[in-house]
Amino acid sequence: MTGTGDDFLATARTAADLLRDPAVAAAWNSPSALPDFGVSGLAGHLAYQVLAVPQILAGPVPQEPTVSLLEHYDRVSWIGADLDADINVRIRQGGEETATDGPAALAARVDAAVKELEPALTAGLGPTPDRPVRIPFWGPWSLTLDDLLITRMMELAVHSDDLAVSVGLPTPEFPPAAMTTVIDLLSRLAVRRHGGTNVLRALSRAERAPGTISAF
Repeated sequence: MTGTGDDFLATARTAADLLRDPAVAAAWNSPSALPDFGVSGLAGHLAYQVLAVPQILAGPVPQEPTVSLLEHYDRVSWIGADLDADINVRIRQGGEETATDGPAALAARVDAAVKELEPALTAGLGPTPDRPVRIPFWGPWSLTLDDLLITRMMELAVHSDDLAVSVGLPTPEFPPAAMTTVIDLLSRLAVRRHGGTNVLRALSRAERAPGTISAF
C-alpha cells in the first residue's frame, strides 16, 4: 500500500476515539445535527466507513469497470437526492442497524476493524493500491483501493464533524496529510459543481465570494 493506507488508518483511529467519548453515549438517543438522523444512527454511519473496508477486501476482485474518483461522484445517487429519497432512507436505516448494540459495542467493533486492517493497509504491505474494490450498493462500477480509501477518509472527516457538533464536542483534529487529501477531493468536487472562478473567489476574495462552494 501507499501512504493513503496509513492516512486512512490514522483517520479511522481518530474517529474511533470520538465514538468512545462519553458524550456520544450520553446523547445516544438524541437527535443529531443532521435532519432525521439520531446520534446513534449518525455514529453507526460514521463507524460503517471503517467497518466496510475489511468486508470489501475479503471479497473477490470485482469485474466491473474501474472509474476515477470524480466519475464515481458523477454516478452516485445520493448527491442532490431528497431527504426522503430511497438512498437517504437506506443510509439512515443502515446507520441505525450498525449501531444496534450501543455505543460501547460500536466503538469496540471499529477498534477491532482498525486492528484487522493494519497489516493490509500499512505502507509496503497488503494489496496493491490499484486493486479494484467496490461497495455493491453503489452500482456497477469499481474504484481502486487508494481511491476507495480517499472516499472513506472524506466520509470519516465530514461525519466526525457532524457527530462532534451533535454532542457538543470539539471537532477532532485529523492528521495533516489525511486532511490535505480530503480537502483536495472536496475542492475538486466544489469546482465541478460551482466552477473554478467561484471557488477561486471564495478562497481568495471575500468581497466577491459566492454564497456557497459546498461540494455536495
